[in-house]
Amino acid sequence: MTMLLRSVTKMPTLLEALEEKYGLGAQKAKLDETLVSIFVPKLPPRLSVPELLILNDCNIDKAGEPEDLRRKCCTVKELDLAQNKLENWDEVFGILSHMPRVEFVNLSLNRLGGPIEISPPCKMDRLRSLVLNNTKLEWYGVETLLRLLPVLEELHLSLNEYTHVLIDTIVDDGYETETADETSCDETTCQCPHEQIQSSRGQKRSASESSLYKKTEAHPGVKKLHLTGNRISEWSEICRVGRLFPNLEALVLADCPIDSLCPPDNSEEEQSSSTSSQSTKTESHEHFKNLTLLNLSNAKIDSWDDIDRLARFPALKHLRVQCWPLWDKCDSTEHERRQLLIARLPKINILNGGDVIGSVEREDAERSFIRYYLDKPESDRPERYFELVAVHGKLDPLVNIDLRPERRVKITFTYGETSEERTVDVYRTVVDLKTRLERIVGLPASKMRLFYVDQDLRDLQGLEEMKYPHKRLYSYNIRSGDEIIIDQKH
Repeated sequence: MTMLLRSVTKMPTLLEALEEKYGLGAQKAKLDETLVSIFVPKLPPRLSVPELLILNDCNIDKAGEPEDLRRKCCTVKELDLAQNKLENWDEVFGILSHMPRVEFVNLSLNRLGGPIEISPPCKMDRLRSLVLNNTKLEWYGVETLLRLLPVLEELHLSLNEYTHVLIDTIVDDGYETETADETSCDETTCQCPHEQIQSSRGQKRSASESSLYKKTEAHPGVKKLHLTGNRISEWSEICRVGRLFPNLEALVLADCPIDSLCPPDNSEEEQSSSTSSQSTKTESHEHFKNLTLLNLSNAKIDSWDDIDRLARFPALKHLRVQCWPLWDKCDSTEHERRQLLIARLPKINILNGGDVIGSVEREDAERSFIRYYLDKPESDRPERYFELVAVHGKLDPLVNIDLRPERRVKITFTYGETSEERTVDVYRTVVDLKTRLERIVGLPASKMRLFYVDQDLRDLQGLEEMKYPHKRLYSYNIRSGDEIIIDQKH
């Protein structure tokens, strides 16, 4: 019975969801002419929806009547359809084709992982921001969308379970491809799942694996890309992103298990080749010349070498590198770690979302960095150390000044006509001191009053009653040679 009820449940179209939310085209209520009633005038139904249209979690699975959509949605500029039941890209294009002014679309949490089959013209000339988080859209679908979105500037592809970036602008990405007789898979018919791609730095990639990487055109408009929570672990895959989006300014890779920023290095193969003797190792930043913001929080990086690679990104200003395994290996406080990072990253203005790094903080960090490596062997000193020594000189170690109070002092205790000098621990409290004086003066602590006398300020300040039982003695600035007078309460 439950299955039968589910099968007949009708999902609303986008048009029906609109009419339910905004009362568009509502029918007039039929009146019973035999009754005398008073009606409060009601505002007429809207002829069109607002520029910001939010219909998330409405179970929408289809577009609805095209003519009505065109008439009512012609002014929409921002569309939020997150967490609906859309599965067919034809329906999505049907919706967007009736919104000629749309600039922002959120389709997150719709089941849109299938292929995109469209026929021109379906180009959206105003769409600048597209959110496709947790849609499981494959990279080939992404490539199709990029061709349809000429002015796209911001793209969100988080939580899509990507392990590799399967589109690129080049054929040769630094991996050596095995010849056809080295693999048993026909690259023209290979249906190997993407998860089986296991190529890593220095390894050969089979022809069947290479066939999964589709060549496409670069998209010069995209400036912001979010890939949070995907399972991409190799920087070589991120280099594809840089080639696809050469003008990228912001890249968010939070919660991606990237283990190093070192790109593929096939210099060994090249050096052994008879046709070339020069290494063409790719630099980590080579494809990110315009990148100003990078988020690598919760990566799996555990080497300072990768911090030095980040320092070579030419335009990078904002950086997040929180929760790295590297920090668990550092025997330093959070403040000391921040100083080490600032000193190694001379171009970074904002680190881990903090305040803008000023000139004073940077100079303090650089000087602290020099002193940090003074006691290290020269072989352990990074290149940045010598650069900073050239700027600030080889600094002397800071003098270790202990500002803690002297722990034990000699105090003169006076009770009536009797005076006696004793050594006292200044970390004791007043009530503890009274308890210890009971056996000396023969008074219970509850009947005792203490007065502190500073030897240098005796004539100017006089006596100061020590009436706070849990106050420690050092807070009175007690020194050897001072006096405490004991009196009895009346």
